[in-house]
Amino acid sequence: MSYHRIVVKFGTTLLTSGTGHLDLPVMANLVRQVAQLHRQGKEIIIVSSGAIAAGRQKLRGIPEHKSTPFKQVLASVGQSHLMHTYEELFSRYDITIAQALLTKRDLSGRAGYLNTRNTLLALTELDAICIVNENDVVALDEIEELKFGDNDNLSAMVANLVDADLLILLTDIRGLYTADPHCNPEAQLIRRVDRIDARIKRLASNAANRQGTGGMITKIEAAKLATSSGVDVIITDGREPDAVVKTSNGEEIGTLFSARVNKMESRKRWMLSGLASKGKIVVDKGAALALKEQNKSLLPAGVVEVNGNFQRGDIVDIANKEGEHIGCGISNYGSADMAVIKGAHSDRILSLLGHGYGDEVIHRNNMVIL
Repeated sequence: MSYHRIVVKFGTTLLTSGTGHLDLPVMANLVRQVAQLHRQGKEIIIVSSGAIAAGRQKLRGIPEHKSTPFKQVLASVGQSHLMHTYEELFSRYDITIAQALLTKRDLSGRAGYLNTRNTLLALTELDAICIVNENDVVALDEIEELKFGDNDNLSAMVANLVDADLLILLTDIRGLYTADPHCNPEAQLIRRVDRIDARIKRLASNAANRQGTGGMITKIEAAKLATSSGVDVIITDGREPDAVVKTSNGEEIGTLFSARVNKMESRKRWMLSGLASKGKIVVDKGAALALKEQNKSLLPAGVVEVNGNFQRGDIVDIANKEGEHIGCGISNYGSADMAVIKGAHSDRILSLLGHGYGDEVIHRNNMVIL
């Protein structure tokens, strides 16, 4: 199986080769692989650790402290160094990169979730590669390793956010083993996991399966989150030649955690259930045709009626003038704003509202049509 939209996570241990500084040859090799996939038309989003290690490298000679504020200082210094390194490496392939610094709080609210999703998907449409990292300067829980676990769970949340086909967790071990392969010659690499049960969690909790900051247990937690959203997950050794290319093309390396549900079925069930719907938008005949047959976004010009009280980021039903339910989507505008701009051309949104969140009332990426 070949994947199209891929989130790949680079761990600190991989990027530093276990040292206290970034390993440029390793990073160059990873970037080369991503660039190769980019040339093939695949959409790639990178979740990268390494800011603290990069900061330690820049501030070498400064006495080390174990306090959280000092780690935040390292992250602040190192983030620009990390991105500068990526900028130089991707420029060799004439690829534009972008940066997104996130915390869990950014993704937990409606507006933050929608803003982040829209931005990341827009970047992929522009053929830019976005590099996502935890905002360690403000994310106290995450920097103290109490929550995200070295960006593993963050990468799963990003994969869910953009409806990725595959999440690749690159580390310094080939995958999940039945035992410690360094101590037990009978240890076997588990090639495929279709269900993350108590046995799998016990294997992941084994100290022999821990590496880097997050460890195998956080990777299993991330895999559980992603697979429940319809995303395949592969944990593999990032040092293996062409690991990113091989996994994205469906080659069997590492441990595959298969998606528990079909991605679109999962999304449709959630959005079409009606449980989360906060209102209804009625569209004219032309808009209904564009949505159903041309896969277009919904523009304010096509809206004829707004029902209910909803906020930006809420799910709303979409109906035609005959009252037929034709779909649903995540609204870019609240009901109050929608009542003002309905029927208007998109270029009038700013003058009518004094602010704007894009030309679309509902973007096609945030919509399910029956």
